[in-house]
Amino acid sequence: MSAMKIDVATNDLAASRVLRPSALPAHTMPNGGESRSIVHGQLLTGEQVNLHGSMQPAGATPNPAHPIQHSELFLIQEGTLELLHDGKIERGGPGSIFYVAKGTVHQIRNAGDVPAKYTVVAIGGDVNANDTKKG
Repeated sequence: MSAMKIDVATNDLAASRVLRPSALPAHTMPNGGESRSIVHGQLLTGEQVNLHGSMQPAGATPNPAHPIQHSELFLIQEGTLELLHDGKIERGGPGSIFYVAKGTVHQIRNAGDVPAKYTVVAIGGDVNANDTKKG
């Protein structure tokens, strides 16, 4: 069975399906990281959602701390990440989930010695107005 390609321009989130991020093209970032846009659209329940997969190399300079006007979940698959938020730093590895609330200034940094792979689920707020690939 072939992988179904999601056309993010259609915002078609009305049908259930299996998503295969590895089959989608990767965007290379200035710090050597990669991002794959998986889904961007509106759920049938009305919330805007943006789902993207990211890889941050070991030793890479993270994106600057920034505020968000939506909610984000970071699902860590490989490596060790640090979440800077609210004046503190928390660490997580495979299976950990970081939650970042609306309005939070935050930064994600690879704190390990191997590439960190994670999926970001951005929900609501300004998801359609902003590029949520900063994580």
